[in-house]
Amino acid sequence: MKRFFVFVGLLVLVFIFGGCARNGSSRVEEDFGNSFRLAKENQILNPEAGENIDPVTGFDAKAAQATLDKYRKDFEKPTPPTPFVLSIEGVGNK
Repeated sequence: MKRFFVFVGLLVLVFIFGGCARNGSSRVEEDFGNSFRLAKENQILNPEAGENIDPVTGFDAKAAQATLDKYRKDFEKPTPPTPFVLSIEGVGNK
């Protein structure tokens, strides 16, 4: 009977350590990082845009100056914060 328990114990150890041994890489390891790279590539509209050194056209000087002045003016005077109003209507009414 003792030999049986030793045999079963050794068999269990073989299965435990055999489960830890692997051959090659798993599917997850082979595909690691692909979703990140695909998401990054899909967000780039024109990959060759950095090679184009032509100036941007279509925004005249007066419109650009007005936009820039309005942008700078927004930072001169901060807008007042919206007051927090806690409404407790109907509390205690029966």
